[in-house]
Parts: sequence; C-alpha cells; structure tokens
Amino acid sequence: MKKIGFLSFGHWSPSSQSQVRTASDALLQSIDLAVAAEELGADGAYFRVHHFARQLGSPFPLLAACGARTKKIEIGTAVIDMRYENPLYMAEDAGAADLISRGRLQLGISRGSPEQVIDGFRHFGYVPPEGMTDADMARGHTEVFLDVLRGEGFAKPNPSPMFPNPPGALRLEPFSEGLRERIWWGAGTNATAQWAAKLGMNLQSSTLKIDESGKPFHVQQAEQIRLYREAWKEAGHKRTPRVSGSRSIFALVNDQDRMYFGMGKEERDQIGFLGGSERAIFGRSYAAEPDVLIEQLKGDEGIAEADTLLLTVPNQLGVAYNAHVLEAILKHVAPGLGWR
Repeated sequence: MKKIGFLSFGHWSPSSQSQVRTASDALLQSIDLAVAAEELGADGAYFRVHHFARQLGSPFPLLAACGARTKKIEIGTAVIDMRYENPLYMAEDAGAADLISRGRLQLGISRGSPEQVIDGFRHFGYVPPEGMTDADMARGHTEVFLDVLRGEGFAKPNPSPMFPNPPGALRLEPFSEGLRERIWWGAGTNATAQWAAKLGMNLQSSTLKIDESGKPFHVQQAEQIRLYREAWKEAGHKRTPRVSGSRSIFALVNDQDRMYFGMGKEERDQIGFLGGSERAIFGRSYAAEPDVLIEQLKGDEGIAEADTLLLTVPNQLGVAYNAHVLEAILKHVAPGLGWR
C-alpha cells in the first residue's frame, strides 16, 4: 500500500491557453483541487513554493485554507526554500496552519534550487555569514526551526507584560503537538538525505537529484532512500520515517489524455546542470495505457522504495482535468501495483 497525493507547482499565466491566468486563479484552484482529491480518495495535496515567479510563493495561507476546506487529506509542501525563511516566524505560521487542519500538515523544506533572480534570499534580508554558503544558511535556518518546534520555552518573560504569562521561559505560540515529526527534507544528494535522517526529518526525493553515479535516475533514487534509512537507524530514532518520491505519471484513458501526453517525448532520463556546474539527472515521465503503465512502473526502483508517491500535475489545465488525472491513476493503475 502507498499513500498517493498530488504535487502542484501552481503555475499561472495570462495566456489564453491557460485555465489559470492569475495568482488568484492559482490559489483558489489549488484549494478546489485539494477538495476534489480528497473526494477521490487521494491521500495528499502538496504544493511547490517558488519566489519571484508566477507560481505559489506564500504557502501558509494556502495550506490553512486547504485545511479548513478538507477533513482527511494530508496538506503539505514540496518544498519550501529555507534560504528565504525566518525560522521563528515560520514556526508560528506552520503551527497555526497545522491547528486549522487538525494535525494534517506535512511540511517539506529544503536548501532550495536555482531561482528566478540572483540570490533572491538577499532581498528577503538573509545573507550567509562570512565563510558560509547559502546552502549552509538554509540548513542553519532549518536547525533553528526544528528546535523551536519541540515546544520548549526559551525566551525570558517580561517582568511587566501586557498579559499574564505562565511560569518559566516562553515558547512560540501557537504550538501544534506532533508537527515536529511531520517535517520532511527535500534532498538532492545522498549526503543531505543522510543529514536529514540524523535530524529526524522525513525524506522527500523529487524528480531530480545530483548525478552521483551515472546510473539511471530511479536506481540512484532507490540508493538514496536506502542510505537515508540506514542513517535513520544509526541515529536511533524511535519512530518509522516516511519517504516520498515524485513522478509525472499519466494514464492514457481517453482522447484528451492522448492529445496532451501521448507523444512519448519524455520516456528517458534527462541530464542537465544546476547553477551552471552541478550535473543533475532528471527522472523520466510516464504516459501510457494503464496496462502498459503498470508494467513500466513495476521496474521503477525509486517508487518501489518510497511509501508515498506524489504525482506532479499540469495545474494550468484546470481543476477538472487534474482531478481526472488523479482518478485515472487511483482507479486504473494503483490497484494493479498493489498500491490500493
């Protein structure tokens, strides 16, 4: 059995070919898709966060709204770029969104990826300290964030406060019990996956990673997941971690599906470069008739290792079509693979 959710980048474009033409469209349709996904029996509604882009840039209002409109589905991110985040303010926002959803928040975070502007985090007021990289800064923000999510008091109370204080040092409020165990790290390398395991974060492995061996993407992803689980065990954590993998998968069940995705353009892994120097491997997409798709997916080692599958969706095609994409996988593919 696998948990199956969708992952939306929340693209919007004023193009006449897009059904998501404004930021308002992107936000409101994201909420509607979360509701539709829950009604179909999907397990998660996840959103990618990008700044300085026509995408979903401010996750917590959206997460809270999705949590208020739904009852059971997990609400999450994949991922929030920690280079841009004030970890204490983020802990307050995350606590509020988690309480609104009654404990369904699954928060994916990471060091970030190449952005729309040069060093965009500097515009947000964050500059790496001397001798540190922006990735170091992101991991530092993460460690502070994880620490305050424990809910322990750390701030000295004012002796003359506006309102009465409980005894002892104060913690951030609102505090949501259990959220600390629902933080995920989006790892682009084996080493950062192992680092996440040591800190007790769940693992999100996306459709790209740094190419560390030249092997096919799904094989490298499976190896990354196994190394993560070994590091988790060595760290001595009590609970069982969760691991998600992302894929673009389309079951071709009607003419509209074949028109959009039946051309077979991305049936192989792709090689590219991040930041101009790091060789990255991008996992292939899948698009085929359900019976063919089932056989193809049986050979994907990365998906086999993960307990959660996030299906990337073409959100600009509208809520109704994306609900159809999810339903086709849940109805025609997942049972044949033992995922349902």
